[in-house]
Amino acid sequence: MNVIWTNGCFDVLHRGHIELFKYAKSLGTHLVVGVDTDERVKASKGSGRPFNNLQDRVAILSAISYIDKVCVFGSDNELEEQILANNANTIVVGSDYKNKRVIGSELVETVDFFERISDYSTSKILAG
Repeated sequence: MNVIWTNGCFDVLHRGHIELFKYAKSLGTHLVVGVDTDERVKASKGSGRPFNNLQDRVAILSAISYIDKVCVFGSDNELEEQILANNANTIVVGSDYKNKRVIGSELVETVDFFERISDYSTSKILAG
């Protein structure tokens, strides 16, 4: 089985997220999506986030046909543990990570970069 991993907070889903999942699924047989805990989102995005709580975000992600499994993580160590536990072969991240450290990259065979679709951004959506 060729397991693909991608992760994020996925607070307010938009077309860019769906295209990411579609692309990631096309690379393998099984797509696992990691989602940040509410505390981790709050620490990285600010006190007003997440807009949708973890339970709701997991429920929505679980309903997307491209996604085979949803995992939750609250730290970099937990993220790496989930990548290993799910036997991921490839990590898919946004192209904005091309010159940045991708957590877990040393644990998989390949890191694949997804080109963002237009100007979709949860932060921009919430900013109105």
